[in-house]
Amino acid sequence: MEAGSQLSVVRSRKVLLDSGICPAHIIIEGSKIVDIVPEGVTAPQVTSQQILDVGDLLVMPGVVDSHVHVNEPGRTDWEGYWTATRAAAAGGITTIADMPLNSIPPTTTLENFQTKLQAARDKCFVDTAFWGGIVPGNQSALRPMIKAGVPGFKCFLINSGVDEFPHVTEADLRPALSQLQGTGRVLLFHAEHELEHVTPRLNNPHDYTTFLVTRPDEMEVEAIRIVIKLCLQYRVHCHIVHLSTAEALPILNEARRAGAMLTVETTHHYLSLAAEDIPKGATHYKCCPPIRARRNQEQLWSALKAGKIDMVVSDHSPCTADLKLLQSGDFLKAWGGISSLQFGLPLFWTSARQRGFSLQDVVNLMCKNTARLCGLENRKGSLVVSKDADLVIWDPDREFEVKDTSIHHKNKLTPYLGRRLQGEVFATIVRGKIVYLQGKFSDKPLGQHILINNTQL
Repeated sequence: MEAGSQLSVVRSRKVLLDSGICPAHIIIEGSKIVDIVPEGVTAPQVTSQQILDVGDLLVMPGVVDSHVHVNEPGRTDWEGYWTATRAAAAGGITTIADMPLNSIPPTTTLENFQTKLQAARDKCFVDTAFWGGIVPGNQSALRPMIKAGVPGFKCFLINSGVDEFPHVTEADLRPALSQLQGTGRVLLFHAEHELEHVTPRLNNPHDYTTFLVTRPDEMEVEAIRIVIKLCLQYRVHCHIVHLSTAEALPILNEARRAGAMLTVETTHHYLSLAAEDIPKGATHYKCCPPIRARRNQEQLWSALKAGKIDMVVSDHSPCTADLKLLQSGDFLKAWGGISSLQFGLPLFWTSARQRGFSLQDVVNLMCKNTARLCGLENRKGSLVVSKDADLVIWDPDREFEVKDTSIHHKNKLTPYLGRRLQGEVFATIVRGKIVYLQGKFSDKPLGQHILINNTQL
């Protein structure tokens, strides 16, 4: 058995189904799961070359990472489809959703979307969906992009950091939300808002706390108040990306009780890293919203446990090492963004298992709910007959160290270098084909572009 092989059966003594973990055969025809046969029941006869028996390794649905910045075309020195999707495959991710910005052009018109699809052609090792973007004045471009297959759109309520993707005001959002009404599409918000009355005192730029005070919790809370108001008024599904502050949880909970169609994600870095532990000048820890204090982190974990946060994603946002300004160590001037795509599954599991989370919780937070956000719940996110045969095979108990030689992102800089994590990926299967197996990839990319066609237009 080698990477690139088409499978007919995956057999394990530990298959994670909705009903629990049990020994089973997963029967595959082409790209789909056609049967799941418990141990002791006679399975269909197939040639031995089509059977992957993984013994006691865990088989579960492939991870769906709904928040990834691939940056192609335009900034392929930062990342690209070839390297990003190989890193995803090595991390047990079978589907990514690419964000609309940091590529040039951004995905804000139908023409730009088609340019991105062409750039991604024949380069994706895992299945890839594509978010559209909302910028001032592009409301007439939204429905054409919906018809072309985007699952939804992302906008910024604060400067995005790149000139070609300007942030929107409430006045910009109203005509855009009118266009989204009745389409079944979701609007994703980078929820930070500038505060006119806040002028923080800036001290040593090499100290992380100097940067942290420039992005206070209130910036997120104020932005989320705007989102809630618009969500309730327009009755469009709204989603908060990369929630970093637990201070916003009460108003989010209240809004949901009032009927707001709101979902919320947080990220691996907010759950794994704490402000108190960030060394001087370690600008590879910088991101926006920022990593906050350990007490805040524990509140995010509690919210996850209570079902108040719906999903966990990478927000993989790489750049070239020079943009991190490591030599000067200036947090105020360095580019913000953290690379973690390949290590999301073990990052989450390493911390989650210590807090009483189950493997079924991993599936809910990193597979099912992220697939639903992208409009893919009928194809991805669970091991169910008729869904895509997307699987990750891994050992949740095996420990490994993150080393630069094993990182498949284009730029290796990450705050997780040297960390010991639990949960090593053995193989990743996308629609019945092995794309990653014990450190080796399929000879050619086997991923597809995922276009959402359940439009109500």
